[in-house]
Amino acid sequence: MLGLKDSFGHSGATPAHSPVPRASVQELRKRPHAKVLIVGGGINGVGTFRDLALQGVDVALVERGDYCQGASGASSHMIHGGIRYLENGEFRLVRESVVERNRLLRIAPHYVKPLQTTIPIFSTFSGVLSAPLRFLTHKQQGKPKERGAFLIKLGLSMYDSFSRDGGTVPRHQFRGRKRALAELPQLHPGIKYAATYFDASVHNPERLTLDVLQDGEKAGRGSAGAAGATARASNYLSLHSQSGTTVRLRDELTGELFDFTADVIVNTTGAWVDLTNEAMGAASSFMGGTKGSHIVLDHPVLLEACKGREIFFEHTDGRIVLIYPMGDRVLVGTTDVDADMAQDAVCTEEEIGYFFDLIGHVFPGISVRRDQIVYTFSGVRPLPRHDATAPGFVSRDYRIERRTRDAAAPGGGAAVVLSLVGGKWTTFRALAEHMANDVLAELGLERKVSTAKLAIGGGAGFPQDDAGIQKWIKTHLGAGRDADRTAILLTRYGTRAEDVISYLDAGPDRLLRSTRELSVRELEFMAGQEQIGHLIDVLIRRTSLAFRGLVTGELLVEVADVLSAPLGWDAAAKAEEIQRARDVLERFHRVQIHSLVA
Repeated sequence: MLGLKDSFGHSGATPAHSPVPRASVQELRKRPHAKVLIVGGGINGVGTFRDLALQGVDVALVERGDYCQGASGASSHMIHGGIRYLENGEFRLVRESVVERNRLLRIAPHYVKPLQTTIPIFSTFSGVLSAPLRFLTHKQQGKPKERGAFLIKLGLSMYDSFSRDGGTVPRHQFRGRKRALAELPQLHPGIKYAATYFDASVHNPERLTLDVLQDGEKAGRGSAGAAGATARASNYLSLHSQSGTTVRLRDELTGELFDFTADVIVNTTGAWVDLTNEAMGAASSFMGGTKGSHIVLDHPVLLEACKGREIFFEHTDGRIVLIYPMGDRVLVGTTDVDADMAQDAVCTEEEIGYFFDLIGHVFPGISVRRDQIVYTFSGVRPLPRHDATAPGFVSRDYRIERRTRDAAAPGGGAAVVLSLVGGKWTTFRALAEHMANDVLAELGLERKVSTAKLAIGGGAGFPQDDAGIQKWIKTHLGAGRDADRTAILLTRYGTRAEDVISYLDAGPDRLLRSTRELSVRELEFMAGQEQIGHLIDVLIRRTSLAFRGLVTGELLVEVADVLSAPLGWDAAAKAEEIQRARDVLERFHRVQIHSLVA
């Protein structure tokens, strides 16, 4: 059996309680065969699920934890072209990334937003000699050096060239020291230049993943015959073992096992790809992931210093790091160190010290304290096995490994297993298209629909500007729902908020006492429509309450109280869920759970 760990690397024992039967699991048990079984519910697996469902393929997806719980949920929240990959000679990847960045700004505007980015530059020609060697050898040459203005200007000019067709962001600009400090006065006074360009951010990667999943489920229902939906997915359902042509699945909420068969298995389990293949009886050694950690700060001074921009730069050790505002918080990241898959992926004291040092490197007049950290998170990047001396130089490109299996052999499984090695958030749509095309070829089918221009979930009809957003909010006000509450719903769901509002207005509702960002009926909607398995799912992946440091003891109890009825939790189960959520937040995210009252 796979060593089951959730997104942050820790194992989750099966709860002692047995919740009400889940519709998502029942769909798979009712029809225990699919043409394609996708194992892994991160953004790449979910993207492939959506693409195949749109082609009318009978496809199923299982995820051992919650959707977007692994590297997909522990990303830097960036949708970017990857300017630094130019130095590695990965022009195809950069071009694809820029094209996909621009595309996501159009098809997922509810979650993907333009991000103005500034690079502080401390020299003119630094790195000019070492960069060509890295380009030719793809290896770090000697001690890393910060890139100077010459290299950055060259890279940004090439970067801009990839956006000429269908570009949706402005071209880069260079500023001398005087003008740069006039725009960002808290920057280090020793800078020589500042380069500003645009990429994009995704403030709700977990909800974007859920939107992609629900698009796939909707497509499956639309193409279903009398036998039921042709696209089915369930979280908290793991690949336990494999025998012959059959895989055994385990419900992680009840411990129950059942068998499932498929003609093609797609392995999109990220850093755990090799372990998943091993569980299917065909060990592989494709992966060599690196750990990336981040901290989230409640720091008004640092927030103001950023002036709404991401500060993106290369630290003295050669790592790419970033500081940027997300609402009223500041995200700081990231590290890039070889991951030990036997250890929990958590942000260490050493990494926190590193983040404080890099903040001082860019904003020397701003101090940061430990008590200003409201959240930390870590994930393992699904990178290929490598021999790079500096993990930051490992390729972020992806490849698909195909293995033909002898179904008659002992331990044989599906005739074909496709394993995804690598992949990044920005290119998930293109990657899913590539993977889906490979699957279609295996099945002897042809593509029916392109996803290149197809709006994702609540991005369909999303207002194009602030005036449009205000008009949408005004139109959707309701009894007991003011503009602030309506804006929260639009931010959380995009235009799918209309479905949520219809549900809210269909019965008596009230805001929670512990937060104005959730109501009783909204939680019931999540329980019925969004596959909530644990209390922690709501706090981390259905809302941003944990990310922003807004979880209190009262909130844990109140949310658990509301979820108990629709999810079938008795008093013991509710207490277990509250304790589990507290443990996850305190141990793996450094969140201190306080009570508002004595």
